[in-house]
Amino acid sequence: MQSAVRSLWLGSVVAVMLSACGGESGSSASSASHVADEPKKTIVMGLDDSFPPMGFRDEQNQLVGFDIDMARAAAAHAGLEVSLKPIDWSAKESELNSKRVDMLWNGLTVTPQRQQQLLMSKPYMDNHQIIVVRTDSTIQTKTDLAHKVVGVQDGSSAVDAIEAHADVAKSFAELKKYPDNVTALMDVAAKRVDALVVDEVVGRYYVAKKPDEYKILKDNFGTEEYAVAFRKNDTELAQQIQSALDSMKADGTSAKIAKKWFGKDIVK
Repeated sequence: MQSAVRSLWLGSVVAVMLSACGGESGSSASSASHVADEPKKTIVMGLDDSFPPMGFRDEQNQLVGFDIDMARAAAAHAGLEVSLKPIDWSAKESELNSKRVDMLWNGLTVTPQRQQQLLMSKPYMDNHQIIVVRTDSTIQTKTDLAHKVVGVQDGSSAVDAIEAHADVAKSFAELKKYPDNVTALMDVAAKRVDALVVDEVVGRYYVAKKPDEYKILKDNFGTEEYAVAFRKNDTELAQQIQSALDSMKADGTSAKIAKKWFGKDIVK
């Protein structure tokens, strides 16, 4: 009788142990599944939605562009989601530092002032500040802009590029600032402005659409570099995005995106 009781007791202990082990295994599997199903962290990208081909609205009013494709691919590489937020580009630093956006990515030029205020990625593209005039214009160089009305997008690096050429800037009849380059170009065509200083990627995009109306001068206001900007203390996100950009350069992703928008790989 004692032997039968002992056997029954041992069997119960084994059953409890097996049940405990099975429950722990099931809990681990459930936990792993839960982690895998967790939503990705979403980061907000601030952009100017009138800056083609870097970021703009297509005919269906959808946000598209080179920088948008790059940001989405970088987020995917980093295991993140990206949300697009058009902002007032002249207030971009305020939008970033007030945490309404997490990064600025839309043809943002590297300048010493921005490097002091913001945390910036390695430059990923070169750019020039070009001069666009009407096809019938007699303007051929920067010095020919003396006593002329020159347009520029407010808050853009074109303003800094012009100010770096102080003697030329002082010779203008007026430096007229616009909220976007599209409006400025319309004023060039309408002869309300004599010339527009604009990022090369944007200027060439528009001039290619209307070669009978506009031309680009050989002279320009200098070369610059584009980078992505983050808040100074947001080093983790900056490192994630930079690592993603490095991987995209190595595996050909960035080259594919560049060829889609520019016909060739222009990513540094």
